[in-house]
Amino acid sequence: MNEKVDRDIQYVKGVGEVRAKRFRRLGVDTLMALLRFYPRAYEDWSHIHAMADAPEGEVCCVEGIIAEPPEERRIGGGRLLVKTEATDGETLLRLVFFNNRYAADALREGEAYLFYGKTERDPYSGQRQMISPQYRKKGAAPLSMQPIYHQTDKLPSKTIARCVRAALDTAGDLLPETLPSWILEKYKLLPLQAALEAIHFPRSEADVAAARRRLAFEELLTLETGLLMQREKEKKGIVIGDYSAAFEALLPFTMTGAQVRAVQTLAADMASGGVMRRLLQGDVGSGKTAVAAAAVYSCVKSGCQAAVMAPTEVLAGQHFRTFLKFFENTEIRTAILSGSMSKKSKDEVKQQLAEGHIDCVIGTHALIQQDVVFHRLGLVITDEQHRFGVGQRAALANKGADPHLLVMSATPIPRTLGLIIYGDMDLSILDELPKGRKPVKTYLVDESYRPRLYRFLEKHFAKGQQGYIICPLVEQGGQESLLMPAEEYYAYLQREVFPDRRLGLLHGKMKPAEKERVMRQFSEGELDCLVATTVVEVGVDVPNATVMLIENADRFGLSQLHQLRGRVGRGQESSTCVLISGSRSPKTQERLAILCATTDGFRIADEDLRLRGPGDFFGQRQHGLPELKIADLCEDTRILRAAREIAEKLLAEDPALQKEENRRLRDAVVEMFRSTGA
Repeated sequence: MNEKVDRDIQYVKGVGEVRAKRFRRLGVDTLMALLRFYPRAYEDWSHIHAMADAPEGEVCCVEGIIAEPPEERRIGGGRLLVKTEATDGETLLRLVFFNNRYAADALREGEAYLFYGKTERDPYSGQRQMISPQYRKKGAAPLSMQPIYHQTDKLPSKTIARCVRAALDTAGDLLPETLPSWILEKYKLLPLQAALEAIHFPRSEADVAAARRRLAFEELLTLETGLLMQREKEKKGIVIGDYSAAFEALLPFTMTGAQVRAVQTLAADMASGGVMRRLLQGDVGSGKTAVAAAAVYSCVKSGCQAAVMAPTEVLAGQHFRTFLKFFENTEIRTAILSGSMSKKSKDEVKQQLAEGHIDCVIGTHALIQQDVVFHRLGLVITDEQHRFGVGQRAALANKGADPHLLVMSATPIPRTLGLIIYGDMDLSILDELPKGRKPVKTYLVDESYRPRLYRFLEKHFAKGQQGYIICPLVEQGGQESLLMPAEEYYAYLQREVFPDRRLGLLHGKMKPAEKERVMRQFSEGELDCLVATTVVEVGVDVPNATVMLIENADRFGLSQLHQLRGRVGRGQESSTCVLISGSRSPKTQERLAILCATTDGFRIADEDLRLRGPGDFFGQRQHGLPELKIADLCEDTRILRAAREIAEKLLAEDPALQKEENRRLRDAVVEMFRSTGA
């Protein structure tokens, strides 16, 4: 323990008891935590633009002399308005301040100042202006980049900066270096002390870049090392024999080459004597369920049980029916366990599971209830893993003695994100679609097309085909009231647009039994059209559905739209997806156009990550992994790959990181993963 860096935040110069409480609300409780509380941005006073060259719409620094005395007056609501002008000898810049009672006295005609703010043009006169810029007298302070921190009302950024300065001075040269010296040398990284100094108080953008590169490298190396160390903890697994050839012989279709390769890889994993931890990633309709069923078949034939966990009852029910078909000419006993079943039915399934009379159980979160006991669990499969937390996945796996684990995801995940989210797993990709599957044609239109689209839908219904209309919301409330909720839209469509057609409604707030009834009606052809929210995003398989309209498409992520689109085009007929958006934003139009241009889920996922960031894939830390403070998954791909390689090399040579040069990294791993319970 280093007493200086582990010192309570209260005892850092300038903090004290009251500020310490405020810092703790920001997650900062020690001197080292303060040094790791990185700036979110910088004010760059060092780069001075000529007024004529100041980039419009961007924050920048300009220098000028006050050309006229500031003018004060009161405007609506009693607010104080101060106006003046500054010049650099060639260009005039209007300065406007609201409710700043100091500006008129501080800015004096004929004196030179620096102004820091966003340059824009007055919409009426066209004159360049800055609204409420920061200012300082020329020569009053050295020109530099000033750090800007996430702050609270009672803990402003400037106060945080002063405390960080004191913390750096206190720590001095006693900051413990976390990275081995050979890594610093090989990748030309700053030492930790220099990096922390430069990230908080840089002299230039180059300082920020060098410091950020070192700190991001350290963070991603710590993360990847921790994920791999978790993997190394795995014990010896149950040996499962390879019965996949016998399973394939049961199928009424021929597997794709990608499916065959995945089945062979899974069989080799389960027969290896280790514990399989594998992610099976494939686009919508690529045949993941058949691959999973092959693994279940081998597991059961080897005398073990298999459990399949799905995120919704609708999907669990579909998997149950699919597995029954796969195993109908076998002795494999398959059951379903879900929250909506009667207590008597659930108790019966649980008893049969415990006694070993059920070979494969498919269910929802009900599978991880404490009273669910397995006779000999050998394989755990979770579908749509990003909807489950890491803890839920582990809770099911813990019901057996180190069972094999297969995670299936129909949401193509960018390789960069996959290395983080599934860093402790091997990867299999299904990159072929079964024969006969035709790509879904996708179009983007505005709301004026809606009457035409209703006629388009009617043509499909007249041919005996089915369709979806997707809405983003269920009920009104707050800002969402601008959109027609699904229930209201369904009633309107049934009454005014398709009075002679059989419409169904499906949304997340319906009771499970009601959802199941509607989905069964749709899948059995008793409904022409399903009006639904994103509850149909996963699982629903209706080959006769050939058209989908997605209302307010701009409110969905690209990967989610791609998932929804995958509900059509599952049969032999050509299928169409129409995105309806009233947004005129060029960015929105560009984003949605990507979906019209490609059906490649991985390309779409990459674009989604670039445009929206990783949060939209998994929700706010839903995946249960440590939060990254400085690394950026979109920008730091090369660093991530290097970190992965180094982590593998370090652990191959020193599995427990016991060498002196690796101990600091081990401590960093423990600290990073402390909050995840891993």
